[in-house]
Amino acid sequence: WGRARLHAMIANRPDWTLSRQRQWGVPMAFFVHKETGELHPRTPELIELIAQRIEKEGIEAWQNIEPADLLGSEADQYEKNTDTLDVWFDSGTTHATVLGGNNDPHIKGSHASELAWPADLYLEGSDQHRGWFHSSLLTGCMMYGRAPYKALLTHGFVVDGKGRKMSKSVGNVIVPQTIADTLGAEILRLWTAATDYSGELSISDEILKRVVEAYRRIRNTLKFLLGNIADFDIEKNAIPIDRLLEIDRYALGMTAQMQEQALEHYMNYEFHPIVSRLQTFCSEDLGAFYLDILKDRLYTTKPDSYARRSAQTALYHITRALLKLMAPILSFTAEEAWKDLYLGKAQPLTIFTETFHTIPLARDNAPLMAQWERIREIRAEVMRQIELVRSAGKIGSSLAAEVDIYAQGEDYALLAQLADDLRFALLVSRATLHSGDELRIEVTPTEAEKCDRCWHHSSDVGTNEQHPSLCGRCISNLEGTGEVREHA
Repeated sequence: WGRARLHAMIANRPDWTLSRQRQWGVPMAFFVHKETGELHPRTPELIELIAQRIEKEGIEAWQNIEPADLLGSEADQYEKNTDTLDVWFDSGTTHATVLGGNNDPHIKGSHASELAWPADLYLEGSDQHRGWFHSSLLTGCMMYGRAPYKALLTHGFVVDGKGRKMSKSVGNVIVPQTIADTLGAEILRLWTAATDYSGELSISDEILKRVVEAYRRIRNTLKFLLGNIADFDIEKNAIPIDRLLEIDRYALGMTAQMQEQALEHYMNYEFHPIVSRLQTFCSEDLGAFYLDILKDRLYTTKPDSYARRSAQTALYHITRALLKLMAPILSFTAEEAWKDLYLGKAQPLTIFTETFHTIPLARDNAPLMAQWERIREIRAEVMRQIELVRSAGKIGSSLAAEVDIYAQGEDYALLAQLADDLRFALLVSRATLHSGDELRIEVTPTEAEKCDRCWHHSSDVGTNEQHPSLCGRCISNLEGTGEVREHA
């Protein structure tokens, strides 16, 4: 879109020139022969003298200079040029004066550690297709045979929620500092990144409320992640990747996919898809699926058990990946969480000295991803059926439900391999798999007692005299060898 617009502006520029008949701007300080129109033969010398005067007296000095002041007896033959440089020419040559151009070793050498020609990126509003972008391209091609930028990025302008231009007279101006003072700078940063800048950028109190909700969702996810790996040391407690529980390996694969998508968008300066993907990842992939299932294992198994350390190993890598991906956008939040991640441990200087995280993946990752994608689809259908029973007032939470699943072929084999872990993946107190002609799900309220510790309903609650309100699984996790988990 930007390329096409710039092309059109250059191919059909009726009103764009390098000089105009006006008195403000950068003067073209020439003396021109009245009859021939030729420049004075001493023009370079005269320009230097004029520059010295301007350096002492300011830009208005040129307005006060008369031919007689510099030309002596020749003054009557010459007149002072009144044209000024177009303002876009002035800014359009900054690639030569600031970056040094590609043929000025003195200037380029002095900035070699900071600047290089051509620039990596020129960034400005869409009006610069006829301005700075335009004149920079023309002068770059004229002087050096190519554009002075490797990439050019165009953004729209901020408008209110109704699409109207910000205007003091209308009273719809939203001041960035006000947002930073009331909602915090992170909200302003997140709004900026979440908005598609290829068109106009809409902002209003209602839009900002939605941004606040999105920010809260991401921040709450980080709080959960950090809280559940607080007692985890990657050097001492990590489980080898190929030995992680299935769902933990799937979660790492899911994170790697999300990161790959986000990095591709970063490379193309596409920020709003990154924000959208981070939100979906936090709310759906993690919050509504993985973390929801994980809570039982994190909270009820033995603190140093294989099952819990497997979960923490995955969470550690997910946390590092997530923080680094959001750091360019939610910089302050990422840095705050990064320090919390290394609280009491040897701490890297700052998250901004880090590269993006290398997520370890199991050798059998590809088939595992396909299997768990299908499990998620079946789980979503189970959740829909549970919601219908809940809406009818027959159960409260999903743990008050028992599920019978009828399946055949690949679906049956897929669910069968989860064995008793199937109930944990579905967040129900009992899940029984049956062979059937097609996928069918039956949900019934459980009649078993609820365990006070894990909240699962089980027939063995009340069978232990010492712990009458706990189920056998919790008693084993508290006092015995602990339960064995293989998949979820």
